[in-house]
Amino acid sequence: MLRGLALGVAALLAAAAAEAPPAAVLRAWPAPEASQGVAVDGAAFFAIGNSEIARYERASGKRTVAWKGDAHEFPHLNSCAVIRGELVCAGSNYPATPMESRVEMFDPATLKHLRTIPLGRQGGSLTWVDWKDGGWWAGFANYDGRGGEPGRDHTATKLVRFDADWKPLETWTYPASVLERMAPRSASGGTFGADGLLYVTGHDRPELYILRAPRGGGVLEHLATVPIAVEGQAIALDRGAPGVLFGVRRASREVVAMRLPAGVTPAR
Repeated sequence: MLRGLALGVAALLAAAAAEAPPAAVLRAWPAPEASQGVAVDGAAFFAIGNSEIARYERASGKRTVAWKGDAHEFPHLNSCAVIRGELVCAGSNYPATPMESRVEMFDPATLKHLRTIPLGRQGGSLTWVDWKDGGWWAGFANYDGRGGEPGRDHTATKLVRFDADWKPLETWTYPASVLERMAPRSASGGTFGADGLLYVTGHDRPELYILRAPRGGGVLEHLATVPIAVEGQAIALDRGAPGVLFGVRRASREVVAMRLPAGVTPAR
């Protein structure tokens, strides 16, 4: 069942939904834009707000460039990730309904807006995007109450795999063990590790959920829960430093770097 996983991951995940030791805080930087999430590359991190992004030097914490969009045109950026040389951001019209989703592309050096990929109505609100195995993977949130649509609640939260041209191929839902911890909100952040596992955060709890997507769609497998030092929202794995996770503290507007505990470190 665990064949192919990194040895450290396999040791921890032998029992489903294991409760892991907490992640250790490495550093925190003030970032006024950090209300929705964070993206990271080798030299910088990107603090993300509803309609704004700022790029900061990791070494000094100095803000080097900022972008602020029209709130009517860019009502709700949920997360961003540096993918194939671009800053790829998940956007939606939250809390408006019907839910409409779009992907916004930026130049990570200048934060110039490059283009918009409209996804329209996908049965949820786009909260995160990643690239894996030659295609796009995207998380779509659903909510109880504000921002939700009639007939769907947080249990309709899903993961969709698209091809390179955004044609949907497979869909997964979340297991009850994760959904009950996200209620009444949804999955706000998500990214794949080099181990092929999915790392997900909710909207409010200081927890990271590690999941596996079985082939062909279906229900995601909940492997472990890791206590973290941020209250959900969008996250980023540092691709150059295995086991280092970035997140945001909304209340204090900080970007936080954490080291995941031994046994849940993504392989290179």
